[in-house]
Amino acid sequence: MFWIKRVTAWTITFLVTLGSLTLASSALAGKFDDTLVYASNSWPENISPYHNNLREGVILGHLAWDTLVYRDPDSGKYLPMLATDWTWKDDTHLVFNLRQGVRFQNGDPLTADDVAFTFNYVLTPESKVVTLQNVNWIRQVRKLDQYTVEFELKKPFPAALEYLAGPLPVYPEKYFKKVGLAGFDKAPIGTGPYKIVKVISGQEVDLERNVDYFSDSPIGQPKIKKLKFVLIPDQDTRLAQLMTGQVDWIWRVPSDQAEQLKSMPNISVLSSETMRVGYLSLNSRGTDREDSPFKKLKVREAVNYALDRKVLADQLVRGGSRPLYTPCFPEQFGCEDDAAVKYPYNPEKARSLLAEAGYPYGFSTDIYAYRDRDYAEAVIGYLHQIGIQAKLHYMTYAALRDELRAGHVPMSFQTWGSYSINDASAIISIYFKGGADDQDRDTQVKQWLETADNSVDPKVRQDYYQKAIHQITQEAYWAPMFSYTSNYAFTSDLNFKAYPDELPRFWEASWK
Repeated sequence: MFWIKRVTAWTITFLVTLGSLTLASSALAGKFDDTLVYASNSWPENISPYHNNLREGVILGHLAWDTLVYRDPDSGKYLPMLATDWTWKDDTHLVFNLRQGVRFQNGDPLTADDVAFTFNYVLTPESKVVTLQNVNWIRQVRKLDQYTVEFELKKPFPAALEYLAGPLPVYPEKYFKKVGLAGFDKAPIGTGPYKIVKVISGQEVDLERNVDYFSDSPIGQPKIKKLKFVLIPDQDTRLAQLMTGQVDWIWRVPSDQAEQLKSMPNISVLSSETMRVGYLSLNSRGTDREDSPFKKLKVREAVNYALDRKVLADQLVRGGSRPLYTPCFPEQFGCEDDAAVKYPYNPEKARSLLAEAGYPYGFSTDIYAYRDRDYAEAVIGYLHQIGIQAKLHYMTYAALRDELRAGHVPMSFQTWGSYSINDASAIISIYFKGGADDQDRDTQVKQWLETADNSVDPKVRQDYYQKAIHQITQEAYWAPMFSYTSNYAFTSDLNFKAYPDELPRFWEASWK
C-alpha cells in the first residue's frame, strides 16, 4: 500500500486518556435532557430539501417533512403517508387521495392546494431546484378537489412512487409564498415528525418533536424529544466531543478509529454498507481546457487501470465495502454488474496507455474533492504511480458542483447516495442524461436512458440500462471505485439502527 497511515494527535490522546474520558462522557449523556445531538462535517447550502442535494440536507428533509408515500425500508413496500391511497388512471396519470386532518407545524391544514403548489413550483425555472431530474418527469399536478390531486407525467415513469417516497416532500403554500425561499431556509415548516425551531446557518439546526404529528403515520411517533444537528468540520474534534459527551452521535468515522472506539465501554459502533458510490469523474469534453488529456479515451482508460479497487475497498474504506465497476449501486433496479466493462488493477497497462495517448512521462492535472480527503489522497497516490501528478482542490460541495457545471473541473473525486432511491435512474440518469450534471453529453446514452426511465416494461428498462452502463464504462467517462460503508459511533445510552439507504431514522431512536 503506497499511502502512509498517519498517527494523529487524536490517536495518541485516545490511548493516553481512555479511562478518564469514559467517566466524563457518561456524566453528560444526552438522555438526561432528552436531546440527541448529532454531528457531521458538511452543511447543506439551503435547509429546503429541494434546494440542496447534500446527505445532511436529505436527513433534515425526512425529519421535518413528509412525503405522499412512504417506502418501508425492511419490506420495500409503499405505504400511505400524506396520501391514504393512489390509483393509476393510465400510464401517465396518477391520482392521490390525501389524508385529512394533517396540519403543518404552523397550524395550517394540509390540502390539495399545498401538494399542487409544491410540485408545480419546483417545476418552474424560478424555483432553482438543485436536482431537477428528481421532478422533471412530472408535467403538472392538478387539484381535483380539496383532498384529491392528479399527477400528469410527461411520459410513463415506472419509478414514480419510488421518487415520491424519497426526496419529494410537500410544502405549505401560504407560508412559503409569504416568506419566500430565503425565509424558508431560516424558518422552514413541514408536516414531519420533528419541527425545526432554530437555524444558525453554518452552525446548528435545533429540532423538537412535533406534538401534533398525525397518529396514523407509518413511521410512528418520535421517541426522543429534541434533536440538534451541529456542524463540526474537523474529524478529530467530532470524535473528542463524542467521547466527552458533548455530542451523542457521529458518522463517517474512519475505519481504524472506529475499531479503537469499540474498546470504549460508553461508545457503541455500527458499520454497514450503504447505497453510496465513490467514483472519479473524468471530463471527456475538456470544456475548460482545449488540450485536456481527459478528452482522450486512452487517458481515461489509464486512470481506470491505475486504481486498485479491492485495496481501496478492503483496506481503506473497509466495513463491508466492495469494489465497483458500475456507475450505480449494484442493488438498484437496472444496475447490472455484467453490463460494465471492467478495468482490473494494472499500472503497467495504464502507463502504456498514457504513452500511446502521447504522455509517456505522464502529465499534471487538478483534482477536486469535497469530502473524505484521505480517500482523495489515496487516489492521488495511485495516479502518481503511473505518472499523473494531481493537485488537490478541496472545497464545499456547493462550490464544487458549480465548478463542475461550469466545465472547470478535469477530474474530481465524488460520491453519490442516490437520495436513497433504489432505482438506477437516481444516479445514471442524473449524470448521463443531458442534465446540468452531465459532463459527457453522450447522445446515444441519453437516448437509451430516456427509454429505460420511461418504459413500463421492467425487461425493457433493464436492457436499456445495461446498454447505457456498457457505453459509459467502455468510454471510461467515470472511474467507479467502491461502495461506501458508514461507521456510526454513538453513546451507548442510545438505541440506534442503521439502514443501507444511509438515512439515519432518528425518529426511531430511543434512550436505553
